[in-house]
Amino acid sequence: MTSPIRSMALVSALALLFAADLRAQGKARPAPEERTGLKVGVKAPKFTLKDQEGKERSLDVFLGKGKVSLVFYRSAAS
Repeated sequence: MTSPIRSMALVSALALLFAADLRAQGKARPAPEERTGLKVGVKAPKFTLKDQEGKERSLDVFLGKGKVSLVFYRSAAS
């Protein structure tokens, strides 16, 4: 059987954690519109990048083969 003091301490700790999480969520601001990237369905600008083997790849080449789906990762290293 747990003591009432332990139960109250556990409930208090959980409440503090929950409140801190709610405060952190409220402070987060969405990215400015100009930094959020392309909207779904918008045509991407022409670009050329190096692949994992160092070869330059152009969007135009892939578009010549058919439809292309682009995925960008924020944390990807260059």
